[in-house]
Amino acid sequence: MEYLVHKGAALKRCQLHITGIVQGVGFRPFVYRYALEFQLTGTVLNNAKGVTIELQGTEENLTQFITTLNTTPPPLARIDNISQTLLPILLSETTFEIIKSDSHEDDDPSSPIGAQVAVSADKSTCQDCLNDMHNPDDRHFGYAFTNCTNCGPRYTIIDALPYDRHNTAMADFDMCPECAKAYQNPLDRRYHAQPVSCPVCGPRLSLKTPQGEYIIPNTSNFSTPELSTDLAVLTAAADRLHQGQILAIKGLGGFHLICDARSDKAVNTLRLRKQRQAKPLAVMMTDITMAQHYVTGTDAEWRVLSSQERPIVLMNSRAEHDLSLAVAPNLNKLGVFLPYTPLHHLLLGLFKGPLVATSANVSGEPIIINCDELIRHLSHVVDAIVDHNRPIINGCDDSVVQVIQPNMDLPAEVQVLRLARGYAPLSFPLNTPLTQSILAVGAQQKNAIALGFGNNVFLSPHIGDLFSVSAEQYFERTLATFARLYHFTPNLIVRDKHPDYAPSRWAEMHSNSSVELINTSQSQCLTVQHHHAHVLSVMAVNQYREPVLGFSFDGTGLGDDGSLWGGEVLLTTLDKAQRLAHFEPIALLGGEQAIKQPVRLLLALLFEQMSLDAVLALNLPIICSMSSNTLTNLYKIWQNGSALKSSSVGRLFDALACALGLIETTQFEGQAGMAIEAAANRADALALEAIKLNLPLDVDQWRSSEMFKQIVELMTEKTLTDNRRDAIACAFLHTLGDAICDYAAQYQHIPTVLCGGVFQNKYLLEYCLSKLSAQGNKVLSSQQIPVNDGGIALGQLWYGIHQSQ
Repeated sequence: MEYLVHKGAALKRCQLHITGIVQGVGFRPFVYRYALEFQLTGTVLNNAKGVTIELQGTEENLTQFITTLNTTPPPLARIDNISQTLLPILLSETTFEIIKSDSHEDDDPSSPIGAQVAVSADKSTCQDCLNDMHNPDDRHFGYAFTNCTNCGPRYTIIDALPYDRHNTAMADFDMCPECAKAYQNPLDRRYHAQPVSCPVCGPRLSLKTPQGEYIIPNTSNFSTPELSTDLAVLTAAADRLHQGQILAIKGLGGFHLICDARSDKAVNTLRLRKQRQAKPLAVMMTDITMAQHYVTGTDAEWRVLSSQERPIVLMNSRAEHDLSLAVAPNLNKLGVFLPYTPLHHLLLGLFKGPLVATSANVSGEPIIINCDELIRHLSHVVDAIVDHNRPIINGCDDSVVQVIQPNMDLPAEVQVLRLARGYAPLSFPLNTPLTQSILAVGAQQKNAIALGFGNNVFLSPHIGDLFSVSAEQYFERTLATFARLYHFTPNLIVRDKHPDYAPSRWAEMHSNSSVELINTSQSQCLTVQHHHAHVLSVMAVNQYREPVLGFSFDGTGLGDDGSLWGGEVLLTTLDKAQRLAHFEPIALLGGEQAIKQPVRLLLALLFEQMSLDAVLALNLPIICSMSSNTLTNLYKIWQNGSALKSSSVGRLFDALACALGLIETTQFEGQAGMAIEAAANRADALALEAIKLNLPLDVDQWRSSEMFKQIVELMTEKTLTDNRRDAIACAFLHTLGDAICDYAAQYQHIPTVLCGGVFQNKYLLEYCLSKLSAQGNKVLSSQQIPVNDGGIALGQLWYGIHQSQ
């Protein structure tokens, strides 16, 4: 399109360099449309540094363009910075053009700045694409890979920057003439949508046996749209689900294991085959209307559930529904989510019911992303496999969130429990550029990695627990992905103080040695204490640099004194954390066995306050089930002081759940906290009034053993009814919350931080936030950073940034 600028008006030419989430989000066609609207000539270009625009026109039109860019960018874009440089006028220029992306301009791999563009997270299918999929007259009808610039995969298909088709999993799919026409038209919503495709030229589904033999191959050529390959596969899949079968389905970031959520037989078979005895399973609902039959929620919760991120949202389950009770045994919550790919929408439209959809992985290992691996590890779990031929380059699990709103006077906030699809990679700009590149390798459990370079901070999607070779390999693949995308070479590596964590070993091996990391030689290595890093992670996402009062409560972490911490009050600055108070260290009788058999934790607490004979005389079912010899031997271990001790609040939850008969053994992490929260939510107000607990603070230690003695007395002095059990659980949470808030009242001059996995307990967190607000304490929000170990890497990075500066 050609035009002349206004005659008589002075021309101006400038270059805009834009960083942030500006690729793969329709930024260039957006720029093109507004350049035409404001009668500007020039060019727009993608490169590894971001987006570069050259503009020429009247000063008034240039100002209007830049204002529009700043105030109303594309929906999925995030502008971090716009720098402007004046250029000489080009009188011969009469058009505005989108020019081919440049992979090399200003792209020096040795530069500490690295790439400046932020890779976008994958986004759920937009309404326009859904309309196309359900329109029999549209070429995308029934197509499981329909997408446009406003939706679809990003992170999971990208191999290198800039974000262009040849750098993605779509490189081997040549566009048909119709797709090429849309791809090349700046006014089409599929302009430069890298995964753009249709049934003629794009990826296709196939249906396979558990051994990988084709039932319906992806080369099938059906003559009518109603019998397209994708619809044929999904129709067969829906029929199998109705028969009670378990299927593996390849999605955006990996495979799901799915089955009919209403079938006891199907859900229990899935649990048996996968050896997942009790951990709750997520359920995918067709739409909000279906979800409302199974869960209740606030307006904020429904908004999050239907947001473009499409996370799994923990919501209160209805008292009566037709889901199998095996989906979330003995819990009053369900993890529900809505379909986020065309494949999911089509399948649920055919099945017309809720589906269990859980990550396909071996217990404790990363999500599986290709069919061969699925066959090797999970062929015994599934009855059929829905596969497709678009590679997943970067695995990415489903995000898990809950909505926190203590009362109607405080705003609702999304608490991210697992940072993954839709939210990650998470990035934000720094106020001050870094002088060197920094890598933080995270924790042993719920691992994620963080990078800092230039003005950028990046937190990877959830990697998982690093207790196996395959998990460590996944950790290294994720590192390689970010190093490749951002041409990243760290000058500094930050790790946890625990020397035996897998990330710590990796960091030591790749720093101050001849072992090369990607294309680097040597890096300095720093360590930061686990609970200090928890507090720093919340400071980091708020870019807060002044002292805070941090309550860091979790399962365990190596303390500065070499003991196991987990219930810490820390006066925290950027470079140190002063331990002001903590919970009484309790013996882990049998070490790791105490975590699996929490009665050992309960006994250790009681031995602090009672004689062996008094404990033997207790009329507690969990203790009565043990032989006197076992009790005596555990008492001797406690008495000789040889057992490791821990100040962990997480272990107190384990002990209480065991005492109340809510669990006998710990079958998955967080089980006790979930059970106690469910009990607290059931608690009767009158029953709660009769329960009084005291948690004494002795100098700098909360005497949790004294509180547990009171709990046991309450349990044995009267018949332990369900109402009384629930009231004790509720009183326990109130007592912890009161201890936190009373301590924070002494430090109202600095912000409070609540972090660590214990604060995933929604009841406890909302109780604390409500009371802290009422008494005038400012609390720093964790925003999208997990308060569990998934946020540790960001805290480590924040430490490294300020040590290096």
